[in-house]
Amino acid sequence: MDMTSLFSLTGRSALVTGGSRGIGKMIATGLLAQGARVYISSRKADVCDAVAAELSELGPCVSLPADVSTTEGVQGLVAAYREHEEDLGILVNNAGAAWGEDFDTFPEKGWDKVMDLNVKSPFFLTQACKPLLLAAHERTGELSKVINIASIDGLSVNPLETYSYAASKAGMVHLTRRMATHFAPLGVGVSAIAPGAFASEMNQAARDQADEVSRHVPLGRIGTDEDMAGAAVFLASRAGDYVVGDTLVVDGGVNIAR
Repeated sequence: MDMTSLFSLTGRSALVTGGSRGIGKMIATGLLAQGARVYISSRKADVCDAVAAELSELGPCVSLPADVSTTEGVQGLVAAYREHEEDLGILVNNAGAAWGEDFDTFPEKGWDKVMDLNVKSPFFLTQACKPLLLAAHERTGELSKVINIASIDGLSVNPLETYSYAASKAGMVHLTRRMATHFAPLGVGVSAIAPGAFASEMNQAARDQADEVSRHVPLGRIGTDEDMAGAAVFLASRAGDYVVGDTLVVDGGVNIAR
């Protein structure tokens, strides 16, 4: 058994939405380190370009700015990707949004924005990428991979009033299962990651108050870049081929302690 090749991504291409910051950037960094060609996408073109240039020091990284909150943006992203590659080995559906507000005043726009980006967009992007994923499997004989980024808030109840976020991430967990049953016979493995406290713009508490947040984590600390990169590389590589439709919880024990 060659453990180096088991976790290698050499020769494979990856598309990471929301790849210019936070968890998406952590994942993109890990995929690059293992030999993948990585394409990152985010809504802000200047930021996406700058991060791609930074990550290019690790390996081939290309910026594909896009707003995947609409089906038009999804189609545009896929078209831009096709200008560079003929197939796709790894798709990471990471782009997401959150909204917190009291139940009595929670607005429709806070519901629609979050559900559209966190649930609808991953489905339609995966749908649009299906021919590319199948082409990579046919060319290499290896499983192509789809990794959806969920959250522990979709598995257990967070006391914060983030109603649409929690519902969207629970939806992503089940959508992962359903898509996995469709794709597995076609040579595409679909799985998910449910992160806990990682420093990011979306999780500003973990970013700005790491010591306080760490007191509520059984392991005693927030997640690191290596924690997230390791989980993503496992699922994306041959090592994770037999994980089908499941959600890998990466949270230092928070979910089981709630």
